[in-house]
Amino acid sequence: MAQILAPTTQWHMRLNKSSTNANPMTAKMWGSLLLKQNKKGVSKSSSKFRVYALQSENSTINRLEGLLNLDITPFTDKIIAEYIWIGGSGIDVRSKSRTIPKPVEHPSELPKWNYDGSSTGQAPGEDSEVILYPQAIFKDPFRGGNNILVICDTYTPQGEPIPTNKRHRAAEIFSNQKVIDEVPWFGIEQEYTLLQTNVKWPLGWPAGGYPGPQGPYYCGAGADKSFGRDVSDAHYKACLYAGINISGTNGEVMPGQWEYQVGPSVGIEAGDHIWASRYILERITEQAGVVLSLDPKPIEGDWNGAGCHTNFSTKSMREDGGYEVIKKAILNLSLRHKDHISAYGEGNERRLTGKHETASINTFSWGVANRGCSIRVGRETEKKGKGYLEDRRPASNMDPYVVTSLLAETTMLWEPTLEAEALAAQKLALNV
Repeated sequence: MAQILAPTTQWHMRLNKSSTNANPMTAKMWGSLLLKQNKKGVSKSSSKFRVYALQSENSTINRLEGLLNLDITPFTDKIIAEYIWIGGSGIDVRSKSRTIPKPVEHPSELPKWNYDGSSTGQAPGEDSEVILYPQAIFKDPFRGGNNILVICDTYTPQGEPIPTNKRHRAAEIFSNQKVIDEVPWFGIEQEYTLLQTNVKWPLGWPAGGYPGPQGPYYCGAGADKSFGRDVSDAHYKACLYAGINISGTNGEVMPGQWEYQVGPSVGIEAGDHIWASRYILERITEQAGVVLSLDPKPIEGDWNGAGCHTNFSTKSMREDGGYEVIKKAILNLSLRHKDHISAYGEGNERRLTGKHETASINTFSWGVANRGCSIRVGRETEKKGKGYLEDRRPASNMDPYVVTSLLAETTMLWEPTLEAEALAAQKLALNV
C-alpha cells in the first residue's frame, strides 16, 4: 500500500511557529540541500522528487501542483479537450490535447483531428495520417472545470474506418431499427490486475514469491488481504465525476486484482463508457506508480484469471415471458460459440480452462447460478421468468464494442437454420 499512498519521495519542510529553532529556509538554502542530495547519488535512484517552495511561515506549496490545479475558467472561455482513441494493438489507449474556443455539449461541436498512425501501428509511414472523429464526451476529472475527455474513432482521410476501428461496425448494428426497438442493456464487469512497476508482479505480492492461497482476498479488507484499494476508490470517484455510468467495485479473488462494473448502459454507450473508464484507470495508475494489466491470466497456476463478464438483456427479455426469449438467445449463442470466442479477447484460452469459475473454451454450456458455465442465468431471473443473461466468456482485454454488438447481432439479427436450431436445442437440453 505504501507504493500507492506515497509513490514518490516528497521533499517537504513544514515550519512550526512555536518552535524557537525554526528558521525560514531561503531559496538558496533549498537549492543547496538538493545539490547535496544529488551529490550523494540520490539522482541515480528511481525515486522521483517533488520540489516544494516556501509560501509562508507555516505552509508550503508545490509549484507544479499549483499550476496543475489552476482554475482557468475565470480568465478564458477556452477549454482543453483530450482526444482519446484505441491504438494499433486494439487494447492500448492513446490521447492528445487541443484547445477548444468554448465549452461544448455535444461531440458534433468538436472538430475532427488527425494523428500519426505510423507511430501507433495503424498506418504506413508514407501515408500515415489517420483522422479522429469525436463520438462521446465526458468531464475531465484530471483537469476539472469545463475541460473534457473525448472518445473518438478512427478513419482514413477518405472517410473509411481503419481496421482497428471496431466502433464503426458496432454503431451500424446498434442503429438497426430492430435492435433500437429492443433497447439492449449491458452491464459490464471489468476485472484488472495491478502490478508493481519494477518487477511486473502483482501489487502486494512478495517479489518473486507468492502470497497465501486464494480465499481471504475476494471483497476482503486489511493490509494483508487488500492491495490497491486507493487506486480502486480514486477510479470510482473519477468515473462518477466524468459521467461514466459506473455502478460498483470490489476486490477480486486473486490478490492485487480488482473489478468495477459499468451499466446498465444502452447500445453503443456501453463501449464508450468502458473505454473512457479504462483511460481514466490508466491515468490513475500512472499517477499512483503502479502498472495496469488487462491480461486474462496474469499469473499461471492456481490463480483466478481476469474476465469482463457481460450482462445483457433486451426489452423482450425484461418483460413477462422473457425467460423463453432468454433461452432462445442462449440457443443462438451456442450456435455461434466459436465466432464469439474468436472475438472475446487475446489470450483467453489461458483463462477459459474449466477451472477457477470458468467454462472450457471449447465447450458451450449454460446454467442457472452456475459460474462454471459459458452463460449464467441468475436465480432471480429464473424465479421471475424474465431478466437478463450473463456471458462469462469475454476476457478482461476484450473490446466492448465488439462484444456488445456481437451479442446484439447474434440474439436479435442472426437467424439459424431450422435444422441447426433443432440440433442445438437437443444439445442444450442434455447440458441442462
